[in-house]
Amino acid sequence: MLFGAFLNVLNIFLYILLSLLVVYFIRHFTFTLNRAFKSQELLYLGIENQKLPTVTILVPAHNEEKVIADALTALLKQDYPRALFKIIPLNDRSTDRTREIIDQFTAQHPDQIFPFHRTTGKPGKSAALKDISSSITSEIIIVFDADYIPAPKLLRNLVAPFVDPEVGAVMGRVVPLNTAKNVLTRILDLERSAGYQVDQQARMNMNLLPQYGGTVGGIRTSALHAVDGFDPSILAEDTDITVKMFLNGWSVVYQNSCECYEEVPENWEIRIKQISRWSRGHNQVLFKQFKVLLQHDQLRFMEKLDAMLLLCIYVMGPMTFIAWGIAQVVYYSGNTESSLLASNLIAFLAFSCLGNFALFFEIGTAAFLDGYRKRIRLLPLGVMFFFVSLTTVTKVLFKQIWEDTILKKELVWDKTVRFRSETPKDGT
Repeated sequence: MLFGAFLNVLNIFLYILLSLLVVYFIRHFTFTLNRAFKSQELLYLGIENQKLPTVTILVPAHNEEKVIADALTALLKQDYPRALFKIIPLNDRSTDRTREIIDQFTAQHPDQIFPFHRTTGKPGKSAALKDISSSITSEIIIVFDADYIPAPKLLRNLVAPFVDPEVGAVMGRVVPLNTAKNVLTRILDLERSAGYQVDQQARMNMNLLPQYGGTVGGIRTSALHAVDGFDPSILAEDTDITVKMFLNGWSVVYQNSCECYEEVPENWEIRIKQISRWSRGHNQVLFKQFKVLLQHDQLRFMEKLDAMLLLCIYVMGPMTFIAWGIAQVVYYSGNTESSLLASNLIAFLAFSCLGNFALFFEIGTAAFLDGYRKRIRLLPLGVMFFFVSLTTVTKVLFKQIWEDTILKKELVWDKTVRFRSETPKDGT
């Protein structure tokens, strides 16, 4: 009798987890339908003769000698009044030639580039942004990672939504520039395409929660100060800022037409480290903000639901493994029909709807919208990529609970290694 009661509890828990996966399935399928059949509205880009705001461009950099020159060169070519923007490279304890390169650009463009060399304080991007942001007086702060190369008109288009006084942050679209390197970079290109072209744009269309992504993004300086700025203890400072903006009544705008070009990881070791950092930082925000979000009474129901589902994305990987385990226990207990059905549903729903791995629907639609339909031939390889990501985020969660909650270890920022060939070190 006791064992039967235990199996009943397992069955209930199994179907709770299945129900959550169904919710994510519906969410991502809805996003796909929205992008497949609803025309994209290019909000704010039609605005002309607006008074352009003052802008400070921040470029966090730690050992970025291979890419920092490309980023600064592209930023200096921005189609924006010179008197209205300045560039601050945030050199955080670099031990390579990053500081030397930045200083060379500064010497040639002293009226445009104002470097900030950090040698003390807490390491990491969030901490560096926290240090500098308190002294910024411009109306808008724009953040670019050091490997990003913006098109000449990107800055002008990125600040356009700030004409709306309710907009607290704006996010542009990230496009890989090293797609042709290998199979990994091609799959990552598909992932990015689905995440931005479908997921982000659909949330924008549906007035939900488009996410400020931490790079290729702008923040209203007054809004940043109003929400207490960057939290140096959080690895995913972008997710933290997104949630704090919504909790404090600010809106976040996604601009799908504002494309900026990045370098994606070219080997599995770097990719896994990148996923680990993202999931750990994202989970930090989940633990910090979920209860606050749940109790918040100013957001619409759908906004709140979308925000909670966004925060729980990386927790659903471990939950999927737990659900598979329960299904096996139920199967070997003799309840074969329900457990086999559950196992198949778990496999299908998890692969189809978790995060940027919403492969069947979002990637296919993104490839169609971007005009690269041959990309879809790589879709079967997504199974391998999905399982690598699933095991990585599961390991990260349990490691995070052990190290953060029990051992109280300090988090260490793990930067993404660059693969680009080193570029010329002058500012020409």
